[in-house]
Amino acid sequence: MDKLADYRGKRDASRTPEPVPPAPAPDDDAPEGAPASGEAGEARPGGIFVIQEHHARRLHWDFRLERDGVLVSWALPKGVPDDPAVNHLAVHTEDHPLEYAQFHGEIPRGEYGGGSVTIWDHGTYELVKWADREVKVILHGTRVFGGYALFSVDRSGGKDWIIHRERLALPAAMRPMLAVTGTFPARRPGDWAVEMKWDGVRALAFIEAGRLTLRSRTGKDITPTYPELAGLGNAVGRRQALLDGEIVAFNSAGQPDFEALQPRMHVTDPGQAVRLAGITPVTYLAFDLLQLDGRPLTDRPYHERRPLLDPLIPNGNRFMCPPSFPGEDFEAVLAASAANGLEGVVAKRLDSRYEPGIRSAEWVKIKNFLRQEVVVAGWKPGKGNREGLVGSLLIGVHSDEGFVYCGHVGTGFTTETLRMLGARLEPLRRATSPFDGPVPPEYARPAVWAEPHLVIEVAFERWTRSGRMRAPAYKGLREDKDPGQVVRET
Repeated sequence: MDKLADYRGKRDASRTPEPVPPAPAPDDDAPEGAPASGEAGEARPGGIFVIQEHHARRLHWDFRLERDGVLVSWALPKGVPDDPAVNHLAVHTEDHPLEYAQFHGEIPRGEYGGGSVTIWDHGTYELVKWADREVKVILHGTRVFGGYALFSVDRSGGKDWIIHRERLALPAAMRPMLAVTGTFPARRPGDWAVEMKWDGVRALAFIEAGRLTLRSRTGKDITPTYPELAGLGNAVGRRQALLDGEIVAFNSAGQPDFEALQPRMHVTDPGQAVRLAGITPVTYLAFDLLQLDGRPLTDRPYHERRPLLDPLIPNGNRFMCPPSFPGEDFEAVLAASAANGLEGVVAKRLDSRYEPGIRSAEWVKIKNFLRQEVVVAGWKPGKGNREGLVGSLLIGVHSDEGFVYCGHVGTGFTTETLRMLGARLEPLRRATSPFDGPVPPEYARPAVWAEPHLVIEVAFERWTRSGRMRAPAYKGLREDKDPGQVVRET
């Protein structure tokens, strides 16, 4: 059977630049293709696909799938749907030769399909199902990605089909991408974007059918802790989205206040969470988009992800999308962050992919002052007005030498905070030091040791040459951080 007979019959090879292969000899066998797949099953390699923008008598997009040695084709008057809730007409047309996948150019007016043809997208696909009246594929292109179904709506077996975008489920969990601490790479500032660094709790927002699920950096479900953020689910409409962002409490001056956030972070009782939301409401600041309407975006560069995020989030009191600035404006943005009491900025390469759970040099945080997480390894009992309470904390970080001592924290506490820390540390008591190296005798002798499970954040002046923090002060508890991943950042 000559599958290209209709194609050749509509074209004169001497008058069109389109590829027109010669007709096969009568005894030539048809190319062997994949066996028919009438039932949906496990996806398997299917071949190439191409979508061509075709300015013929009417603008349309030609959707073509490699199958049995040809490109099976449909004309889409409204293009490929990007919303799973909206289907588009797909008119089944004649099969095209495989060479057509590379074709772009001008078909002369008066010829069949006369007009300009450009390649709108191309790539490969996985086949889920191929039957006479239904085709299901997973596309891997540059602009189009994910599951699509085509099905006939003409019972006489005619040309009218429908193309439907299938909704790819959100992942059950994901770890956020992390930045390294450093200086701005000033040699090629145009290769970077700059964002403010917000002093809050990192959270991924999973949004499906108007419902919001918030997960912390460690994957813990923290949705009930912040009931005032539930409106974010409806704010994106019927869209499905996976966002990366920060939960922040602002003070009366409009500045992030991590200490004000502390009473909110550990609440699990719904009634208490609602009460605290009325006292210290939080705002979700979205700064990245990892999946949209069934399409994973983690493999797309930042400069493609970020423009999709800005129109998705309507700015409100409880959620917003802060601006991203060009790298050439780094000095002005850093100065603005300091003037507004922010921790610093984060520079992101425009071509950076999103690497879940990876601390990547593609993202660099530049701080206005030194601040980082440490792990509590024990405490020194209090004296005087701290009698019966924690006096100071012995802290450490992980390094190539193991878990090492980096200082002790004796300031920044309220009496209520000391009571809370004592209650948290008491069940973690142990008989020996958890450090893999020495601790100064004046702190080791009176120490009450603890399993290194509790993470806190401290601000400090500088690192000493011996690897100790100079004048660290307590800033808050960080239950959203994995103690095993706490390392020296500066």
